[in-house]
Amino acid sequence: MSLRRCSLPVATLLAATLAGCATQNVDISSLPAATPAADNAAAAESRTELAAAVASEGSETAAANGAAPPPQLTPADAPSMYTYDPWERLNRFTYRFNARFDAAVFLPAANGYRRLPSPLRSGVHNFFGNLSELSTMINDTLQWRLGRGVRSFGRFVVNSTIGIGGLIDVAKHIRLPSAPTGFSDTLGTWGVHPGPYLVLPLFGPSTLRDTIGLAGDIGTRYGINLFDLYRGPFYKTGSLDVTDAVDERANTAFRYYATGSPFEYDDIRFLYVRKRLLEDTGLHRHEQPKRPAPGAEAGQ
Repeated sequence: MSLRRCSLPVATLLAATLAGCATQNVDISSLPAATPAADNAAAAESRTELAAAVASEGSETAAANGAAPPPQLTPADAPSMYTYDPWERLNRFTYRFNARFDAAVFLPAANGYRRLPSPLRSGVHNFFGNLSELSTMINDTLQWRLGRGVRSFGRFVVNSTIGIGGLIDVAKHIRLPSAPTGFSDTLGTWGVHPGPYLVLPLFGPSTLRDTIGLAGDIGTRYGINLFDLYRGPFYKTGSLDVTDAVDERANTAFRYYATGSPFEYDDIRFLYVRKRLLEDTGLHRHEQPKRPAPGAEAGQ
């Protein structure tokens, strides 16, 4: 789970959510034991068995069709599963802490939040999304995507006025879709590598660059201080951050250990880092050389 738009004061979050969820019966003692060495050994054995089964089936199919068997794939032909995780022990501890906190606090609060009327929940979600548009506009400009920056500013103006302070997402109905971005994407645009994998308390999977970007996004919102939200009573009491966090969790489908896989930490790490690398590739699409038009070389 990744909560990217809020800064969470832990004491306030615990007090606010546990107060309304004290009657929930939560079982947090059934999390699987952390056995990375055994898990890795089992994964290697399973991979060897799978490779042997695939090779055998391919040979039998080719023999039945009278064709030559397909070439054997080697580990070098497969994409690397390696992910730079120098703080793995700490990250695994944080991951399990997040799982327990999610089961004890976040999910009960999110389940209670989902019982509110749908128009109210949509209004809250749209409100926080609208707050992030100015930060998106700034980062689009820093990424030298001026057209997208203008679109983000247009979304903010339309939703803040016609959309009643952002409670209604009017902009998407006039073909101004949301395309959020942040300071981490800005760093990536200018060539900063994601860096080592890092699991943040409460926020979840991240990288060193994403963590710096998150701090930059929080600082930007606090510096702009739109509508005095980040220095007024709502922020000082923590209710703004708590509401944003619970809304974000209620709109996130991820559940810790829902698959029962002993390799969940490894899977999440791999998928998260590869996703960020693919997104970085998308940020640099405009730098890729264009292919010459058909016949252009012949005409030279």
